[in-house]
Amino acid sequence: MKYWQYLVRRLAGILVSLIGLSIIIFTTSRVLPGNPARMALGALASEEQVQALAAEMGLNKPIPLQYLDYMRGLLVGDLGTSLETKRAVSTDIVYYLPATLELITVSMFLTVVIGIPLGVVAAQNKDGLTDNATRLVAFFSVSVPGFFIAIMFQLLFGYLLEWLPITGRLGSEFGSGVSRFTGFLLVDTLLSGNLAAHVDAWAHIILPALALSLAGIGQVMRITRSSMIDVKDQDYVEAERGFGLPSWLVTYKYTLKNAFIPTLTILGLLYASLLGNAFLIELVYSWPGLASYGVTAVLNNDFNAVVGVTMTIGVAFVSINFLVDVLLGRVDPRIRLAMEEAT
Repeated sequence: MKYWQYLVRRLAGILVSLIGLSIIIFTTSRVLPGNPARMALGALASEEQVQALAAEMGLNKPIPLQYLDYMRGLLVGDLGTSLETKRAVSTDIVYYLPATLELITVSMFLTVVIGIPLGVVAAQNKDGLTDNATRLVAFFSVSVPGFFIAIMFQLLFGYLLEWLPITGRLGSEFGSGVSRFTGFLLVDTLLSGNLAAHVDAWAHIILPALALSLAGIGQVMRITRSSMIDVKDQDYVEAERGFGLPSWLVTYKYTLKNAFIPTLTILGLLYASLLGNAFLIELVYSWPGLASYGVTAVLNNDFNAVVGVTMTIGVAFVSINFLVDVLLGRVDPRIRLAMEEAT
């Protein structure tokens, strides 16, 4: 029962955090330089037209009243209208979010299948040549800016080798042959029965996903290595070796399983943070996702879109963190007991 009380308290804390985030972002968007009504109508609009639109948008009200109006709309799913696209912000988010989710999901897949095995290999060869090589790779991946790596990938694999496309999500020749079911092109191309488009979608997503995943690969690699080193010399691991179990079984079933808690934590934080950190990669690769939509909204002072995108990322971040807490409590009973004691 105490564990569930802890989760309820976490949910209450999440709600307070989201309310605080909404206040900060909403207030900041309203005090930014520039007149949103003027930007929406253009430089040729008369002052009367600008004032009329400002009144229609509620910009003449005090900021606290504007915030209350916004929250009333938010409770029914109304995030306002985008000044740039002239569509409901909720409609825009539903349209652009799948592209970003698809990108960061593939990126996280690469982070897991590359980072964890390299961390395990580094731990098994502590202070050896392989360990030093993975340290160098991790240092490089964390230190070099993601947008620089993205541009280098474009130059190498796009221009010089001409192996992979460098912009967009799908080739123009497949535009009319793929129906939108989910917004995830890797899924929609299969549902449309267009295998060639599916292969092309994979070709388009590989470079941006790899560029986005490199920093995470370095972090996961080093954390997995450190955790494996801490666990592999424990008495129970030595006992398993003494029983004559195969080395691969000891490593992956007994050592990695118990060393996976810190890695799981960082994976959850990485996935949540990628929603906000993907904007540079999306801009470099002309990826039509939520992050690039948010950057465009900021540049055009589209405050409804700015608040909507920020709240979406905030909700995703705290939700993933909460899910990680639940998983950690299920995977490691010690953490669950600590949570119960905290209540």
